[in-house]
Amino acid sequence: MGVPLRRRSGRSVYRESAPVAKVAGVVESAWTGWVGRSRPLRVFPDGCADLVWDGRGLAVVTTVRGVLRHELPSAEWTVGLRLRCGAGGAVLGLPMTDLAAEATPLRDLWAGRARRAESKLAECVTPAAARSVLEELVAERLQDVELDGLSIAAARALRSPGARTDRVAAELGVSERGLRRHLWHEVGVGPKELQRVLRFHRFLNRVEDVARDRSSLAGVAADVGYADQSHLGRECRRLSGASPGALVRSWTGRNVPD
Repeated sequence: MGVPLRRRSGRSVYRESAPVAKVAGVVESAWTGWVGRSRPLRVFPDGCADLVWDGRGLAVVTTVRGVLRHELPSAEWTVGLRLRCGAGGAVLGLPMTDLAAEATPLRDLWAGRARRAESKLAECVTPAAARSVLEELVAERLQDVELDGLSIAAARALRSPGARTDRVAAELGVSERGLRRHLWHEVGVGPKELQRVLRFHRFLNRVEDVARDRSSLAGVAADVGYADQSHLGRECRRLSGASPGALVRSWTGRNVPD
């Protein structure tokens, strides 16, 4: 579940923080969103899965295969833990290919453990307290699972714009087929598709630079690993359903040519 294009928009605010040490190996960040009002949210793919408490239920949200329209409730705040790319299958206990690109109730996966966590979360009056419950939930889960360190390392290596899947596999001591098998289980896509998602996520992290005239779409396209601006446009439409210029316009509110 990716971060918003703008971390502050109207009454909505999104903030990240570092997770506690005992879950840092599998949790990339903890986050809090002050929603403001009920509304649909575009969630762009980033290769990660998030555990999300929205005041009504605890769910896992995954979007690696494309943009997701997620309905935000009118709760005062929501909290979540973003699992590291490559850790989802082990932590959740099933191949990530088995999860649809949507919010799946965690009770469908963890049964009584998830229901007990929901009861505790319902009693939390602050985001900090809710984050602690989620971190304890993941820490408890880690006592029962064996992590796939290879997939986490592979996802980290594939973030590099110049990464080649054959070299990443060789460096990790597996065949390309073995690398593909690990990533299908832990992320939900193979290495080539994951590279496309991670490259698109690098572009999303640079949308503000274009919006503030610190760079151009062509410049950002080259920086993050696209062949040219047209390549960026095709991939952006494929993974988000919108053009690069449209995403910049959604950030800034002014016209930006594609």
